[in-house]
Amino acid sequence: MSKLNIQPLADRVLIESAAAETKTSSGIIIPDTAKEKPQRGIVVAVGPGTKENPVTLKVGDNVLYGKYSGTELQHEGNDYLIMREADILAIV
Repeated sequence: MSKLNIQPLADRVLIESAAAETKTSSGIIIPDTAKEKPQRGIVVAVGPGTKENPVTLKVGDNVLYGKYSGTELQHEGNDYLIMREADILAIV
C-alpha cells in the first residue's frame, strides 16, 4: 500500500472497505446486483482525537461499522469511508 496523504481531523478515522462477498458459503455465486455493501474494513488513518473524545483505534485495526455510517470517498482508485470513531461498532 502506498503512502496515503489523507489525514482525518479530530475523532474521525479513514477506513478501507473490505471487498463484497462474491460467493456464499455453500458455493452459490452472488450476482453484482444482489451484492450488499460490506460492513467491515481496515483502519488506514486516524485523527488526533479531542480532549473529550480521545481516539482508541490504531492503523491496521479490523473493524465493523454500521450499514449507513460514514461518508464514501474515492482516492487513487480505492474506495474509503471516513467516519467518527463513535460510528465504529467493534474491533474484530
